[in-house]
Amino acid sequence: MPAIVGAIKVNSISSSGVFHIGDVFNISPKSQAKTFAGAGSFMTGDGIQVRNDYNTTQVYDADLVDQPIAGNI
Repeated sequence: MPAIVGAIKVNSISSSGVFHIGDVFNISPKSQAKTFAGAGSFMTGDGIQVRNDYNTTQVYDADLVDQPIAGNI
């Protein structure tokens, strides 16, 4: 459906970001990344205490393609 859009202010868009206004059929990524991290890696805040006596990060991925980006120009 068509929409009336008022004033828009965009401070920044990262190189892999998407800026979308109005109708869209399909939004596809132009890049991909896979991140592996152990226990407590992405914790943020004040006074965090992490006790990690034994940790393994499983990096085996059985499927070959997670998010295909072929054909995205």
